[in-house]
Amino acid sequence: MQTKLTLRLDETLIKKAKKHARDNGKSLSQVVSEYFSLLDQEKSGVKEDIPPLTKRLIGILDGSKVDEKDYIKYLEEKYP
Repeated sequence: MQTKLTLRLDETLIKKAKKHARDNGKSLSQVVSEYFSLLDQEKSGVKEDIPPLTKRLIGILDGSKVDEKDYIKYLEEKYP
């Protein structure tokens, strides 16, 4: 169940947090939620093996026709 939370923070900090969230394609609520989750993991001693950004990218190319040969071709063209 989700519950509303009201925070009182410095206006400059809020602007920076909103920009950070927007730059990462997230809502400010998502950023705060992820941060709180990290605090809980630290407290319980659980370490996340995969960083959140990497975790979001897992499976992003599933179903695409891109394969290792395409990547090799790209590198050969980039670094002749």
